[in-house]
Amino acid sequence: MTQEAPNLDDLDRRILNILQVDASQTNAELAELVHISPPTCLRRVKQLRENGVIERQVAIVTPDKVGARLSAIVEITLDVQAADRMAEFERVVADEAAVLQCYRVSPGPDFVLVVQVADMPAYHALAHRLFTTHSNVRNVKAYFSTFRSKFETRIAV
Repeated sequence: MTQEAPNLDDLDRRILNILQVDASQTNAELAELVHISPPTCLRRVKQLRENGVIERQVAIVTPDKVGARLSAIVEITLDVQAADRMAEFERVVADEAAVLQCYRVSPGPDFVLVVQVADMPAYHALAHRLFTTHSNVRNVKAYFSTFRSKFETRIAV
């Protein structure tokens, strides 16, 4: 069951657009940018968090600066697609730090993963842990990034 999206007014949208670009601003700085009082801004941001619109605030790290130089998009097809087997695979990849994102997709493969590792030997170790040792994984197809021309975390609101 999907949760109904909260109604966002223009002020909520302005707050979200600014926070998606730079969430490190103080409440006073944010309030000034969206032209409201600091108490109103604080209340609105708190409400956006409580409603689940703001899921979390994080620092985005440059992969090369921390030794995670290899990005891969990996397609996974399972042998058995029963709901419990799909959930089992999701639990396995959820515990793996190198898997940044996991999507159930259709049509085509069952899952698409976004993976970030140090190098090809690290990818091979990951593939062995997650794919070759699990009997329900039928097919793995990996695409390795040679150049990232765009990376964005913003969602248009």
